[in-house]
Amino acid sequence: MSKTLPVMRLLLLSMLSATAMADDAVLAPPAALVMENVPPVPAALASQLTKYTEFKPTSFTDWHPTKQEMLVVRRYKNTPQIYRVAKPGAPLELLTDYAEPVRGASFQPKHGKFFVFIKDSGGNEVFRAYRRDVAGGDAVPFTPDGQRVQDMVWSSSGKQVLYVTVPVGRTGSADKINSTIAIVDPLNPDGARTLTELPGGGWGGFKFSPDDKQLVYGEYVSANESYLWLMDLATGKTRRITGKNGDEPVAYSSALFSKDGKGLYLVTDSGSEFQRLAYLDLKTMKSTVLTADIPWDIDGVALSEDNKLLAFVANEDGTSVLRVMRTADRKLLPAFKLPKGTIANFQWHKDSRSLAVALTSATSPSEVYAVDVKTNAVTRWTEHEKLAIDNSKFAEPTIARWNSFDGKSISGFVYRAPAGKFPGKRPVLINIHGGPEGQFQPGFMGRSNYFTDEMGLAVIYPNVRGSSGYGKTFLKLDNGMLREDSVKDIGALLDWIATQPDLDASRVAVMGGSYGGYMSLAVSTNYADRIKASVDIVGISNFVTFLEKTESYRRDLRRVEYGDERDPEMRKFMEKIAPLNNAAKIKQPLFVVQGKNDPRVPYQEADQIVATVKQNGTPVWYMMANDEGHGFNKKANADYQFYSTINFLNQHLLAK
Repeated sequence: MSKTLPVMRLLLLSMLSATAMADDAVLAPPAALVMENVPPVPAALASQLTKYTEFKPTSFTDWHPTKQEMLVVRRYKNTPQIYRVAKPGAPLELLTDYAEPVRGASFQPKHGKFFVFIKDSGGNEVFRAYRRDVAGGDAVPFTPDGQRVQDMVWSSSGKQVLYVTVPVGRTGSADKINSTIAIVDPLNPDGARTLTELPGGGWGGFKFSPDDKQLVYGEYVSANESYLWLMDLATGKTRRITGKNGDEPVAYSSALFSKDGKGLYLVTDSGSEFQRLAYLDLKTMKSTVLTADIPWDIDGVALSEDNKLLAFVANEDGTSVLRVMRTADRKLLPAFKLPKGTIANFQWHKDSRSLAVALTSATSPSEVYAVDVKTNAVTRWTEHEKLAIDNSKFAEPTIARWNSFDGKSISGFVYRAPAGKFPGKRPVLINIHGGPEGQFQPGFMGRSNYFTDEMGLAVIYPNVRGSSGYGKTFLKLDNGMLREDSVKDIGALLDWIATQPDLDASRVAVMGGSYGGYMSLAVSTNYADRIKASVDIVGISNFVTFLEKTESYRRDLRRVEYGDERDPEMRKFMEKIAPLNNAAKIKQPLFVVQGKNDPRVPYQEADQIVATVKQNGTPVWYMMANDEGHGFNKKANADYQFYSTINFLNQHLLAK
């Protein structure tokens, strides 16, 4: 016995030492991340969070032209890639495997023996188009290297692809650019032919006429102003076919030819607060509204191959509702029993019967469904892999409404912590969408469900003024020198939080990406005494420096929304409201996340706010990814950002 006791003691000490080492273990960050003041992530925390990071949303990209099969996008390893699905519920067949995300795939529209897709590098959004055989082999590029592909569409014959490219570069003469419109047979990249060049970078939505003799396309000026044009492909001659409604700018989108080529189906807010489906007769130029009874924005339109049915989605207070209309009498078919949620895209099969839909809800990542319009049957095509978490129990959002400083009604979606699991008033995380002409719609929160389910937070997604989906007047309420009115909407939200018996107004954090990152910084300067912390993800810290450095193909488009920094009065206003110039007011901890290759909000926006806030003595964490752009798209980077965000909120929001 005297000999065994020392041995047992040594074993016990060894076990305790191993446990201590395990408790002290940290997760190695991805090599691309450069961090400043970001504490190491405990391996134990990362292990706990893993089950919230394995969601793989699936998006629809194209139907096969002759078979009942489709292309979808789902994450493989670290990035989204292209898969083929042979039938509903079939295993997904991987078609691409790249270190970079793959986007926008479509079959050759007659035989489907190959498909085309676009891909960038390191998040720089300089997209290039490639062709690859479905049977395998190397992908072959068919658009110029170093030019950004803005738009790409197949001809009606399926023999050629039209693509639009813009140059990239942020300085000097690149401030004024042209968009090049070219056409090519993807099997013969050297035979590309330029059709024309158009001034600026706001051209898109190109669609061929059924006989391939004409193109319809859009000129985007702002969210409130856009125009439709026609081009004769034989002569290259162009003409604008829409104009203003008096002095009121009008928006047009989603234009496509009827099968007889005599008219266009399109979406417009002409004569209305909302975007409505309409038909434009190209001979008489008379426009007929087809959805006058739907008081919501219409998000896109698709015409069946036989010209008999129109599919469209109504955005009803943030929820997507799929509808189908007969073209003959313009009557709606009965509604389909799809899950309640947000529809990202939809497309007819050439059989004019099957309609594919990518849909996400609060309890499900995006999955692909098909609707049979003859039987009204809804078939689920894709199914998520089995998870270590029951996402069917995730929180469903509720709509909250509050009055802002000027009496304007503002709304948002609230995801609350599970009832009974957490006692007392709940801390709040306000998450503000980008855009600003965007809208939070109640879809799947994914990893952010950890905030509600495990941390006990209430997460609020506000749709401040300037958000889409609530009419064109609301959309314009933050333009130019009205910029800080949207920030005041968050101030009013803080007032509303204080009135809610289940929410803790003394523990509120704000977070946002892109324009939402600006909002997070602006709230930090305007309401520093009412929040505990803020997270700025690829956000704007000064509109002047942002506009001077954002990519040239988007600079003029952003000036319409934010104002022109070259105008002395506007420049003075921008400098006055810039979070960078008000950084001394930021008293609460700040976490800044940025991609080095971001073409939209250049990394200097993050660098300068971090440097200035540090000088003031405010705690600031900084995470930069050298292989990312406008947000983190690679899973390893996104995971580490998520783990660090949890660390940040645990320290600065939940700690008392």
